[in-house]
Amino acid sequence: MSKVIESGKEERRISKAVITLMRQPKFAFYSGILMMGRMTVEDEGVPTAYTNGRERKFGRQFVKTLKDKELAFVVLHECMHDLYMHLTVWRKLYDENPSLSNKACDFVINLELVLLDPQEAFIAMPRDKDGKPMGCLDRRFKGMNSKQVFDILKKEEEEGGGGGDGEGEGFDEHGWEEAKGRSKEEQEAIAKDIDRAVRQGLVALKKAGKGAGDISRELEDMVAPKVDWREELREFVKSVCRAPHVSSWRRANRRFLAGGGDGGEDTYMPSLIGETVGRLVVGVDTSGSIGGAELAKFLSEVKSIADDVNPEQIDLVYWDTRVAAHEVYEQGNMSDLVQSTKPRGGGGTAPSCVTDWLNKEKLVPECSIILTDGCVGGDWGGDWPSPVLWCVVGEYGKSIMAGTGKTVHVD
Repeated sequence: MSKVIESGKEERRISKAVITLMRQPKFAFYSGILMMGRMTVEDEGVPTAYTNGRERKFGRQFVKTLKDKELAFVVLHECMHDLYMHLTVWRKLYDENPSLSNKACDFVINLELVLLDPQEAFIAMPRDKDGKPMGCLDRRFKGMNSKQVFDILKKEEEEGGGGGDGEGEGFDEHGWEEAKGRSKEEQEAIAKDIDRAVRQGLVALKKAGKGAGDISRELEDMVAPKVDWREELREFVKSVCRAPHVSSWRRANRRFLAGGGDGGEDTYMPSLIGETVGRLVVGVDTSGSIGGAELAKFLSEVKSIADDVNPEQIDLVYWDTRVAAHEVYEQGNMSDLVQSTKPRGGGGTAPSCVTDWLNKEKLVPECSIILTDGCVGGDWGGDWPSPVLWCVVGEYGKSIMAGTGKTVHVD
């Protein structure tokens, strides 16, 4: 368990809060981070609560003002800053706007905690004397990460607005500069400790079973194995598009032109010639959720792969509920693919229109590569005539696996 320094009344209350949280199934995942680092109660220098990414400090007078459930909320709040590695991951946000970065991180954590225990059975967001939540709370930020919240707050600030049920500067402090000053070795050690805390939390969550709380999308991203989508895409294409080698008499094999036959005559043998593979179909979902930057990055990678496998042709199709455009790139003009393409479409989303188009054109490509956001309502195109790879983009797509073929998630 986190070591609580000293043994005064406020220290004992914090220890009790930690034990209470660890005993409840809905907080099982956070048991690992609750056991990491140390907690201290400060008589001076900390007006409320504070974390530097590892150590958590609590102002004694502030602790005295909190009810037990409110104290448990604050303790878990500080631990979650550390778990998310906010002071490292969102450093650029702090450099851009310290106030908004603090708010954004607090908005994310506070809402997750409120939704985790909406009946306030074990934790309750601190409130002022008028009963108003202390800190940052706004339900419109549900499911967002700190960067998404930051962007919204920044836009509202520029427009002269702002919002949130508990707008203000939050009830805690964040040691961004202290975290920045750590050595590379110290940062790596903390990262390992947090990773260990995450794994311990996952084990505890599994043991807790029914009644345990869900983990947030931001935590899902932390624990999910990281896959290089470019490498996955490249390996897929190479695995299904190995250029065959055939014997040809058009060019004699020079190794067999030195009188190797009986009686001294020359022996002619065919050479092996690597022929290009057939056609690749690249289908791009143009239902409106894929931006120009993502499309350019994706097509650049496809073009690079084409240079490796040397296809006869790339059939680039833009689709929504129908194939809205079909562009053909042959070996002579594939280098112009990214610059010359003209996306079309913008309706609904139905991948089966691509397989319908393939059947109509009687086209059996070496493989099909489909870029989509995954919002297809269970329509994964039916029977594809050749291997298909789904490159799924966007926040929603992170939890999507295609119903056929192979799936990679594109950042």
